Amino acid sequence: MTRNTLLASKLDQLIAILSRMAPPVPRPIEAEKADCFVWNAQQLSADPVKKINCIDISLIAGVDNIRDILVDNTKRFAEGLPANNVLLWGARGMGKSSLVKATQTLVNKERKNENPLKLVEIHREDINTLPLLMNELKKSEYHFILFCDDLSFDHDDVSYKSLKTALDGGIEGRPANVLFYATSNRRHLMPRDMIDNEYSTAINPSDAIEEKISLSDRFGLWLGFHSCSQDDYLTMVQNYAGYYGLNEKSEKLRNDALEWSTTRGNRSGRVAWQFIQDLAGRLGKTLE
Repeated sequence: MTRNTLLASKLDQLIAILSRMAPPVPRPIEAEKADCFVWNAQQLSADPVKKINCIDISLIAGVDNIRDILVDNTKRFAEGLPANNVLLWGARGMGKSSLVKATQTLVNKERKNENPLKLVEIHREDINTLPLLMNELKKSEYHFILFCDDLSFDHDDVSYKSLKTALDGGIEGRPANVLFYATSNRRHLMPRDMIDNEYSTAINPSDAIEEKISLSDRFGLWLGFHSCSQDDYLTMVQNYAGYYGLNEKSEKLRNDALEWSTTRGNRSGRVAWQFIQDLAGRLGKTLE
């Protein structure tokens, strides 16, 4: 091997090492490829979703007022009018994430896909890359809802500070074509004992608590979900059964659904859906 060849080989190795050390560059958002995307924080790219896990909004029962508020806020945003970031919080299994996806689908259906509203899901553990994502989205002509499901923060987790800055937009302000929707079981996104601990150990406890709970203040709309009544639960079951053509006698459907919820120790939209999946399987039908 000649000296020049050896030098060229060493340079190629050095370039390869430096390439691996360099941070990845965000890829342009190809928004025309789909209506829904998942943010890939490792590749810094928005991956299109071909088949969306979404139910018809008419099947989400027991939250009519919340549904109407969210739909109205989303419609205004899609039309380029002022709208708020939204925090959907409360009881588990009551359709918080389902309502977000169903709302986006409904708005696009009513707009007849004219400049459709886009939905980009970002995972909780990737929140620290949110500023990079928002910087890419603001370059697009489309409107985007950034969606984080089951958002919460634990002890020693400081990534919430990145989210606070992103929601307010810093010195530039939040991009006009980006809105943030999140679901959580916690109203203030922090565990209660974390807030109490800050209160007991801080020199200025009120300041410490304000720092922790001020994140929720970045959401203009707080939509609370509460455990459903028996009647709401049975309405969900009946709606599902009718929508998917599961022909079961009403009395038997009611009794079986109540027994199912009793064995789960809970009544919710998720429990109703799990019962319907079991019923469809017993009847030999698919849910499509």
